[in-house]
Amino acid sequence: MSVYLRKGNWCIDYYVHGVRYREKIGMSKVLAETVLMKRKVEIAEGKFLDKKKEGKIKFEDMAEMYLNLHAKPNKKSWHSDVDHIKVLKKFFSGKRLSTITTMDIEKFKIERSKNVSPASVNRALACLKCMFNKTIGWGKTDENPASKVKLFKENNKRIRYLEQEEMIKLLANCKGNLKTLVILALNTGMRKGEMLGLKWNDIDFKHNIIFLLNTKNNEKREIPMNEHTRNALIGVRKHPKSQFIFYNRNGNPLGDIKKSFFTACKKSDILNFRFHDLRHTFASHLVMNGVDLNTVRELLGHKSLQMTLRYSHLSQNHKKKAVDLLGSKIDTFWSPETFELKAPEQLVSLTA
Repeated sequence: MSVYLRKGNWCIDYYVHGVRYREKIGMSKVLAETVLMKRKVEIAEGKFLDKKKEGKIKFEDMAEMYLNLHAKPNKKSWHSDVDHIKVLKKFFSGKRLSTITTMDIEKFKIERSKNVSPASVNRALACLKCMFNKTIGWGKTDENPASKVKLFKENNKRIRYLEQEEMIKLLANCKGNLKTLVILALNTGMRKGEMLGLKWNDIDFKHNIIFLLNTKNNEKREIPMNEHTRNALIGVRKHPKSQFIFYNRNGNPLGDIKKSFFTACKKSDILNFRFHDLRHTFASHLVMNGVDLNTVRELLGHKSLQMTLRYSHLSQNHKKKAVDLLGSKIDTFWSPETFELKAPEQLVSLTA
């Protein structure tokens, strides 16, 4: 039994009952070693199955297996995987894993890019790659055709936030849970997943603090509540049997709100705006009102200040006010009409 590199891919070589088997695993040596170890165990326990037979599993079956065995138990963002898989199913449903090729995935990449941003395509491809890696580890297939597909280049400097007039319009077109979530996002900067996971025992109304225990960085965070946040939460009707603040009919955590948020933005004539951009809005307006970046970093839950710097941009209106303020100072000794210095006696009277 051995692990070897061939044409940029790691492969494994082993024998079962005198029959030689070779499997191409992919670009990861660690994954190849893991699969080989699994084969050794399968052979020792008499549970080895020919991978050609295993390759008959259909894509939609693999997707369900991935969600139930990996995404839901291990990922906080598993709701995003559900959305990605819905898209992937439209293209790959009915296909057996052994028949899906790198070219098929390249075609998916091209077709999907006609309707969504490069970042959205990349998230779906990343989900697909992870799915294949997991099924290799589970012994359901022997290679990952998505491993050679390159992701699109992304513009990670994209910053979109709302001006005050846009915030008013958006809130006017939001109702129920969506309105409460938008108010919280604008006033706390919490991520959507953090808000959807909130429970009533996470809220301290006496001291006006929200305790976030399940964060992206796995670090506890305390969010101060202003009056808008407090009133919005007090107005939420509690479920008699559920501890979650935002819940569905069964009392389970509320699912994705993408569709209702998109509708509210459309009614408000707000284009090219995602729910996560409410977090940009929160941070940007803090900076524009003179809050230091380190405080903004702490409120957002960033580990490094570098992550916060991308939120430190200012609106054109704010920049205009800044240069106008400078101009008013210069006017005290420089005439904007004649472009000449004012007389000394004028300077004395102005500075006295």
